[in-house]
Amino acid sequence: MKLRYRYRAYPTNQQKRHLSQLFGCCRFVWNDTLAHCKKEYEENKKKPKNTELSKRLTLLKKEEETIWLTEVSAIPLQQSLRDLEQGYSNFFNSCKGKRKGKKVKPPKFKKRKSKQSARFTDNGFKICPNSDYIYLAKIGDIKVIWSRELPAIPSSVTIIKDSADRYFVSFVVEFTPEQLPENNNSVGIDLGITDFATLSNGEKVKSPKPLKRQLKRLRKLQRNLSRKEKGSNRREVARKKLAKLHAKISDTRSDFLHKLSTKIINENQVIVLEDLNVSGMMKNRKLSRAISDLGWRSFRTMLEAKSLMYGRDFRVIDRWTPTSQTCSVCGFKGGKKELNIREWTCLNCGTNHDRDVNASVNILVAGGHSETLNGRGGACKTTSKVATSREASTHRENRFEQLTLF
Repeated sequence: MKLRYRYRAYPTNQQKRHLSQLFGCCRFVWNDTLAHCKKEYEENKKKPKNTELSKRLTLLKKEEETIWLTEVSAIPLQQSLRDLEQGYSNFFNSCKGKRKGKKVKPPKFKKRKSKQSARFTDNGFKICPNSDYIYLAKIGDIKVIWSRELPAIPSSVTIIKDSADRYFVSFVVEFTPEQLPENNNSVGIDLGITDFATLSNGEKVKSPKPLKRQLKRLRKLQRNLSRKEKGSNRREVARKKLAKLHAKISDTRSDFLHKLSTKIINENQVIVLEDLNVSGMMKNRKLSRAISDLGWRSFRTMLEAKSLMYGRDFRVIDRWTPTSQTCSVCGFKGGKKELNIREWTCLNCGTNHDRDVNASVNILVAGGHSETLNGRGGACKTTSKVATSREASTHRENRFEQLTLF
């Protein structure tokens, strides 16, 4: 399987200027080629082949107006064409139904102030052994913080500059994970807003809610940015401050999700989760901000990927299973309950339930955990769609490649 490793880079001021020139050339090649593809499609109803686009790039370098394209390495420019080709391929496959998952939109033009990237193949970079530097063609030796060792020799490297002016180097390498020792533990997880996750063993996990904590400062920086004149230096300074705060919020959330998902994978052999309609729940204007602050979908993706990596059994039950309405002791359905009801008593057996703990136990039951079913005294109809490591699809493997390890 493939994993993405990302490391923080610290280029010098001169290297930053060279990288800025490289990003500008890659962006120009992407935008110019994309405009050409759209024009050709409107006129001839077909997209130019990749060989034709490569020849067109060679002619652009010889023109007097775009001679500055020869001042940077040719490798990232060619990779920009391949990325555009891959973007169109994903779009057409999604339209034809050959690509699973959410519909993919066509490639869009790149902006100067958004995230910038350039990719070098193996003949355009060199990792300096026993040092903190990586060599990039026509850029030089860039200092890198090697926070962990690369498991294999990478075939390419992507240099990235985000909106907060932070630089990263990213590698995609082949990785053979070591399977964790099997255990008899299993857990059902109920995701919520007040408590991020409630486990079937009664444990409740609070979310850091980074957006909620930084909301006051975020509003202040957004107001400050809106007052600045467009194109001025002060507006650029205000934009960077806002981008850094957004990056801090994102990193805090990602760090929490990675640590929690790793802990659950290490402690349990079977993990059962509920299939939540997150996109539908986001349409609720009263809950959308709180839901987006939690990162439920990212958490599920991490659990799914790490289960595949370490040989765990990850299952997802149907979203229509009445986990909050059913008594986890006797199986009696007590009917729909409002969100403000956090505790309730079963009318059949008289057991007092915590709403979230009861739902997590029912999620574990619906996932097909045999001990819980036997403890209830009978079989239970399971309507879950099981996503085990043995039934992993190509779509899961493709999404797993996008998991970034920090």
